[in-house]
Amino acid sequence: MSFTVIKHPLILDKLTRMRKKDSNSKVFKENLDEIAQLMAYEIFRDLELNEFEIETPVARTQGYKIARDIVLFPILRAGLGMVDGIIKLVPNAKIGHIGMYRDEKTMQPHEYFAKKPSSIENANVLILDPMLATGGSACLTIEKVKEWGAQGIKLVCLVAAPEGRDFVAKEHPDVAIYVAALDEKLNEKGYIVPGLGDAGDRIFGTK
Repeated sequence: MSFTVIKHPLILDKLTRMRKKDSNSKVFKENLDEIAQLMAYEIFRDLELNEFEIETPVARTQGYKIARDIVLFPILRAGLGMVDGIIKLVPNAKIGHIGMYRDEKTMQPHEYFAKKPSSIENANVLILDPMLATGGSACLTIEKVKEWGAQGIKLVCLVAAPEGRDFVAKEHPDVAIYVAALDEKLNEKGYIVPGLGDAGDRIFGTK
């Protein structure tokens, strides 16, 4: 299992602002956007590069280009809040969408929408979801993108519960998981404790 908590003072500061119950949607979205960008900087450290020669105004020298496509799969709807921050770093990234909702009684995830870019077989694939709670939605999404041929998959979340981390690691040990914080547990309703509430509702101002 590859599980990484990305620790940085800026991330901790911004995550605290998101956790506070009196933070409005604007504050929540802005800090989510910025944390996603900070996390992406670390996650992309191992990107493969192609070398080629370029000419500067002074001389010829070696240049570099990211070797493989980057594809983002936000899990709808909360995952959309992480896209813009990452796109600022990799504006040529392609974006797919996976729609999931969780049955409030059974806490089981259900897929309602799936759309992918034309080719993802050789791409660097990032699945985005602010919350890794039970791990059910993440696992269904991973299964879907694997069916489409994806191989180099990374799951990127803000906050995770140990239960969700362990479930994803058990079902998909080949998928690297990156989070900004590992919280204490899930409560009886399947919410992360202390968590930050319902990320989708807080992003979009709904209840």
